[in-house]
Amino acid sequence: MKLVFATHNANKLKEIQQLLPASIELVSLDAIGYTEDIPETANTLKGNAKIKADFVTKNYNLPCFADDTGLLVKSLNGEPGVYSARYAGSQNDSQANMSKLLKNLENKQDRSAHFKTVIALNIKGETHIFEGKVSGVITISQKGKRGFGYDPIFKPNGYEETFAELPLTVKNRISHRGQAVQKLIAYLNNINVTE
Repeated sequence: MKLVFATHNANKLKEIQQLLPASIELVSLDAIGYTEDIPETANTLKGNAKIKADFVTKNYNLPCFADDTGLLVKSLNGEPGVYSARYAGSQNDSQANMSKLLKNLENKQDRSAHFKTVIALNIKGETHIFEGKVSGVITISQKGKRGFGYDPIFKPNGYEETFAELPLTVKNRISHRGQAVQKLIAYLNNINVTE
């Protein structure tokens, strides 16, 4: 079965491909010929995930899932939240986003935060929502070269390493995205996905 993941992010695609069963061929937006960004105009993670999945289903008539992820920092009233990718501006610059977040946390004692991922799956005329969440703290400085986004400054509870220091196999097992994808996979394994 061909399943579209509504993303241009090669890192996300790689992470999720490692988790999916061989019976599912995962393809990106680029692979189906869509090279633009789908506007994320909702004010919730669920809303943005649904917008992206619905766009592909409507325009390409393919089963599709999309995700939206936010980093929510307690002492910043949940910032950057739904604006995590665009926290420092519309250019989606991870380095600028991390720098802004670390600056905003300079005088804060509480550095607790959590990542949340929401996946919207459109298949066989229905939409299904899957969520994952992981709690941790924002570090003082960047550590590690793996991962992407805020991974170098997020240390999950129970670990001494940031997401950018942990092996991908460990990150996939405990991460917000990993949890949501495991729920997605469990669902796909329980339905007859052959078209």
